[in-house]
Amino acid sequence: MSSALINDMCAWILLALAIALAENDSTSLASLWVVLSSATFVAICILVVRPAISWMIRRTPEGESFNEFYICLILTGVMISGFITDAIGTHSVFGAFVFGLIIPNGPLGVTLIEKLEDFVSGLLLPLFFAISGLKTDVASIREGQTWGILAVVIVLSCAGKIAGTVLVTTFYHMPLSEGFTLGLLMNTKGLIEMIVLNVGKDQQVLDDESFAIMVIIAVVMTGIISPIVATIYKPARRFVPYKRRTIQRSKPDGELRVLVCVHGPRNVPTIINLLEASNPTKKSPICVYVLHLVELTGRASAMLIVHNTRGSGRPALNRTQAQSDHIIHAFENFEQNSSFVSIQPLTAISPYSSMHEDICGLAEDKRVALIIIPFHKQQTVDGGMESTNPAYRTVNQNLLANAPCSVGILVDRGLSGSTRLAANEVAHHVAVLFFGGPDDREALAYGWRMCENTGTSLTVLRFVASDESLASTTELPPHMQDQDDPRILTAETDGAQEKRFDEDYLNEFRTKSAENELVVYAEQVVNNGEETVAVIRSLDIQHDLFIVGRGQGMSSPVTTGLTDWSECPELGAIGDILASSDFASTVSVLVIQQYVGLMPHETAAIPDSPPGQPDDKLANRWTPQASGTATPVF
Repeated sequence: MSSALINDMCAWILLALAIALAENDSTSLASLWVVLSSATFVAICILVVRPAISWMIRRTPEGESFNEFYICLILTGVMISGFITDAIGTHSVFGAFVFGLIIPNGPLGVTLIEKLEDFVSGLLLPLFFAISGLKTDVASIREGQTWGILAVVIVLSCAGKIAGTVLVTTFYHMPLSEGFTLGLLMNTKGLIEMIVLNVGKDQQVLDDESFAIMVIIAVVMTGIISPIVATIYKPARRFVPYKRRTIQRSKPDGELRVLVCVHGPRNVPTIINLLEASNPTKKSPICVYVLHLVELTGRASAMLIVHNTRGSGRPALNRTQAQSDHIIHAFENFEQNSSFVSIQPLTAISPYSSMHEDICGLAEDKRVALIIIPFHKQQTVDGGMESTNPAYRTVNQNLLANAPCSVGILVDRGLSGSTRLAANEVAHHVAVLFFGGPDDREALAYGWRMCENTGTSLTVLRFVASDESLASTTELPPHMQDQDDPRILTAETDGAQEKRFDEDYLNEFRTKSAENELVVYAEQVVNNGEETVAVIRSLDIQHDLFIVGRGQGMSSPVTTGLTDWSECPELGAIGDILASSDFASTVSVLVIQQYVGLMPHETAAIPDSPPGQPDDKLANRWTPQASGTATPVF
């Protein structure tokens, strides 16, 4: 895009020079006068008109729409600029183009595009191309030799740009296929080329035959490049396999990479406290990628902005930039006041419908083990939960279904311990509710990492179904009591396998944390979901953070009936209850979904599994769907 913009600017400059030399006698001073006048016009626009427009922008309060008088004044300026350049002797389009370049990037440009683009693109632009087609007289190309020259011109003009682009991309060590593709894209013709040709014909620089040849070249080159590019270059992002996609699989003495998503400054304090409790150490530092999610507005293109944590000190141009600066400064202070934590801030500007693709792409590129994203509801003054933006929920659901690593949805109710306490006091009280399954093992792995911090106490409460409830749930209906039914054996095998994984991982945890006085492990026998909720309610005043697994695809007697009135299925049965307005008002909740969907070619690349997580687990998994439910794959 930058190369195309520079190319168009050079085309306009050459066009102005060509018109000036064509309309005037080259031996007189008239051509020099046109060139100097055009340069003076450009200088006045940059030094006088642009500061005036910037003053108009500063007079408009942030977040308010621009005065209609300002909009009319700018449109009048476009007309006046075109009139001046036409009177000078270049062309009216040149003046309008320069006036558009000097308008500062920001809300004013977005407002002008929103007001004008539909009218220009829907009506004026098709009319311009139709008029250009009517001016093209293909019959003026009579001789066969001319058609041969036409083919040579097409080949040489295309080959020249491809060769130049490939030469530059080779110098910068880019793949040859990408350099060739960029060279093809540089040959596409658009609005600027057609304007140049029309101006050349109007000024009688091009005759009918030359104009027809140039138009045919533009049409043919643009028409053949799109299918060629689609054939030689596959836009699908290459899959980059990496092994440590979960906290459970991450090495305890290696770097933990976390991608944190924030919608606004309100999400920052609790996330910083959560990262602080995640126990960054010299052996296991934490690398945090902070992604500010911004909705794409106007007609601009989606983009990913990488920020420098040491800000430039310049004032923000708009509200989005001001929020990004605030978020960056907060995490920068956290990095300076913490040890073994590195921060990389970024901003993703894209539609909510495809925002999860940017998150997943960044997570895979940076090879993170956990994505943390805020819940779509926030706490009100009276302790209730209200939805901030329904689109946030769609982003979360899409992320759960497509994430290349584990995902944690953070229900923010304010995580205490933000102030430094005395050395003997506990800053964080964390509870892990364990029901069984891969998501709960991932939640336990994260809590296990936290409890290694001397300022964090950890309570692991395992819920065990009573014998009566197990007997009632394992009894099969009459139509499934056929002993030859393969579904019976499969269900029993899967359940026993997951239970063995849970037992092995819990035993390992209890063995290694037995001497830690800040770790409490307990088991609670319950009969149904009602008793489970009663036990959890008794814990809410003792802790400031619950870590639970989403429980995708897992069913247990201890959660029976909890999903009947579920408001947010993406949180799972237990997470939905903890996040409800009538449950607790002071406890934040982190709902974790473990990544289990490895690609077939990646299975062989996984190293020896840690205890309690054998590789044969890959044979049976649950595939999460976008709707928040889960489909068993046997």
